[in-house]
Amino acid sequence: MDSEQSNLARDDFATDVNLWLALKAGQTDALGKLYDRHSGLVYGVALRVLGTAQEAEDLTQDIFIKLMQSSAYDPKRGSLRTFLAILTRSRAIDRLRSRQVAQTSLQRWQSDYAPPSAIPPVDEIARDERSQAIRDALASLTENQQEILRMAYYDGLTQSTIAKQLDTPLGTVKARARRGLLKLRQLLQDSLD
Repeated sequence: MDSEQSNLARDDFATDVNLWLALKAGQTDALGKLYDRHSGLVYGVALRVLGTAQEAEDLTQDIFIKLMQSSAYDPKRGSLRTFLAILTRSRAIDRLRSRQVAQTSLQRWQSDYAPPSAIPPVDEIARDERSQAIRDALASLTENQQEILRMAYYDGLTQSTIAKQLDTPLGTVKARARRGLLKLRQLLQDSLD
């Protein structure tokens, strides 16, 4: 029987059942014949389900290795071609599910464990630095200059209104505002340089 199965494995006209029986008897040549006959079908089904050539090639190889190692095929239940198509489709769907589970787990992990941004965006940092430089420059002005500039620029008051509220002559308010602005400009230019 071994020589008969060996001859079947080399026979181009041997049936799939005979080749499968020869493979189960240890005739590895039979696997090559079965691969030549059915790899196109297996690859096509795998490619259709998985969508990538690399994964389809990997699954095709796995299907034929499984065929060699397993006794799951029963010739009484149907053709080897049908068995391979169903097995390939089933394994491809398993791989898709596995891939989706892995992607979902990764996304969940990233959302759960991603560290919060410890550094604010670059624009925010630059704005904070400019604000701090302005506060520092304002702090170096006299109290009268600081008060007039805050009322003018933060409160939006006119110099006439500032003069009335401070009970100070309008000329004095204008002079203090001008000297304060010139000093601020100089301090800010120095800090930028």
